Amino acid sequence: MSHDDEHLDDEFPLGDGTADREAEVACPWCGEVITVALDPGSGAEQEYVEDCQVCCRPWLVRVIYGPDGQAQVWADAAGDWDDE
Repeated sequence: MSHDDEHLDDEFPLGDGTADREAEVACPWCGEVITVALDPGSGAEQEYVEDCQVCCRPWLVRVIYGPDGQAQVWADAAGDWDDE
């Protein structure tokens, strides 16, 4: 086990050692279901902005990992968007 893996295990125990690395979310703007990559090494609770791959509008993505490594993922509309 590398030093990085040991540090990750101390900070973020995952039970059997597997954590979700992707999830499907529906774009809050256009409704398209998109697969997003997840980074379990960024912590058990995460929040960041990502653009929809289809309509390019911004999302606020929230990720919460459980002790078993399963991720709950939400995408909410971020900012204002005018179709003008």
